[in-house]
Amino acid sequence: MTHTTMPDRPRPEAVDGQGPAMLLAARSVRLIVASGTITVVLAALALVSACTSHPQQQASPPAAGAASRPAVGTPDSYRVGERQMSFTEPAHVGPAHQHLGQRTLAIVIWYPQAQRPAGPQPASGPFPLLVFAPALTACANPYLGLLQAWASAGYVVAAVNFPRTDCYVATPYEPDIVNQPADMSYVISSLLALSARPHDLFSGLVNPHQIGVAGHSAGGDTVAALAANACCTDHRLAAVAVLSGAEETAMPGRYFPGGAPPMLFAQGSADADNPPQSSLQMYRADTAGARYYLDLFGEDHIDPYLGIGPAEQVVARVTLAFFDRYVLGQAPALAAMTRDGNVSKIAALVSDGQLPPSS
Repeated sequence: MTHTTMPDRPRPEAVDGQGPAMLLAARSVRLIVASGTITVVLAALALVSACTSHPQQQASPPAAGAASRPAVGTPDSYRVGERQMSFTEPAHVGPAHQHLGQRTLAIVIWYPQAQRPAGPQPASGPFPLLVFAPALTACANPYLGLLQAWASAGYVVAAVNFPRTDCYVATPYEPDIVNQPADMSYVISSLLALSARPHDLFSGLVNPHQIGVAGHSAGGDTVAALAANACCTDHRLAAVAVLSGAEETAMPGRYFPGGAPPMLFAQGSADADNPPQSSLQMYRADTAGARYYLDLFGEDHIDPYLGIGPAEQVVARVTLAFFDRYVLGQAPALAAMTRDGNVSKIAALVSDGQLPPSS
């Protein structure tokens, strides 16, 4: 497989716990078409308003003040705040037993914002957490529509810009993908630590028992390993969405050695870069847990996850309903997920090993 990269640009200076410079839209993704960059329409509100509300069934007792806030899991319920930070991951041994030095992880966080007073103050938590892994040579901003759609429904959403494969790296180092699952786990731990710390902007913001992850392309490979590879499993995950991802052959562990959390695989049927068989392989590999396959008819490797077209709206609806069901524990969300994933001539949602129509 070949990869194209964005033009060289300097990485913003990152200081632990402080916001780096704004991560401007960078569109290069794993196995992107060779023409290079494409302008992305950042339309979070269009995606969110197209979503369908799901009845609420709270999985855990609401926190103090939660009764007066909008329902979590309902699209477009919250204004969305944004904060940019960086975490310094200490030197450690990687999954292939290699020594890794410190790694600076630039993070963009979107969070449910307090309705009043206006300003950056988060709404009263705790809220569920979703951590997102972008594609090779990509940063968070191209996915802004999808990520803000989740945040507007009451999720804290954190996108990780990886130190050796993101949009600021002149020459991405693809073998570093094997180290990215640990980066994701470190970000989860760091956000939980911030939430537990008093007198911080994010104090009490994150529910440590409601955590999901998602990723696209190489980011999908990353979260698939985080969920299902013996090298890197993070047992805190309640649900995982793999968007056009695959089993990363360089990962040193075995996939699905003993089950995994509920997983959703979204895949374009015309994806020439990540063939549908790669997603089908994972979808059918483990029969012990909840598994779903979202078949996006005629879609390629990139477009279903960016923009405001019909397929992008289906992805936004179905991923939100999936997380509502398995992160929040809202049983009625499963019916909404089934309804929103089966759209004539656009998409079909199958489960339990059933083959998708395009296969």
